[in-house]
Amino acid sequence: MLLSISDQLSRRWRHCLGVCLLGLMALAASPTALAAGTPTLLVMGDSLSAAYGIEQDEGWVSLLEARLDGKAEVVNASISGETSSGGASRLPDLLGQHEPHIVLLGLGGNDGLRGLPPNQLEANLAAMIEASRQAGAEVLLLGIDIPPNYGQAYRDAFTGVFFQLAESYELALLPFLLEGVALEEGMMQSDGIHPTPLAQPIILDNVWPELLPLLERNGVAGSLSDG
Repeated sequence: MLLSISDQLSRRWRHCLGVCLLGLMALAASPTALAAGTPTLLVMGDSLSAAYGIEQDEGWVSLLEARLDGKAEVVNASISGETSSGGASRLPDLLGQHEPHIVLLGLGGNDGLRGLPPNQLEANLAAMIEASRQAGAEVLLLGIDIPPNYGQAYRDAFTGVFFQLAESYELALLPFLLEGVALEEGMMQSDGIHPTPLAQPIILDNVWPELLPLLERNGVAGSLSDG
């Protein structure tokens, strides 16, 4: 009788173990579990990345998400009017919340338009680069230019910040986010500062060649469409 009870307990234990194993296998194969293995991109930008004045789904960051087609998650933390100081204060919480693999750092335009000291911009961006790296993320630096009416000396110092940081930290750099967009007919809104929907695919095409190697290093296969 005791042997019979022992056998029954053994069979029940094996049955429960089998059910648990099947459940774990199903969970591992589920879309949610698979999605957890995709890299996360965090975009830290200003109005140029926040789709100011246009529909959100027309902005280059939304177009980037569509191009990635689920192979990576895109978190757009861009805020219109954001300065490098504001971004530096927000970034630590965002890094902890989203644990990104790649940070696209596109701040500085509002610093330049306000005539803030370039060394202040450099210090803020450097702090963001270091915080991102400490969190295990790679950084793509998205450079920007300012109108010539600010004076050539200031303009050179401002744009030079991006090149200096890229060299010092050995970063991927897009020198000018609005290449082929700024001053082009039909590409800028009436304020002369913010790109139109027509310009957004061009901006994405500017970003893409610099971003693609980072994506590949983070496990996104080279089967991605180039648009």
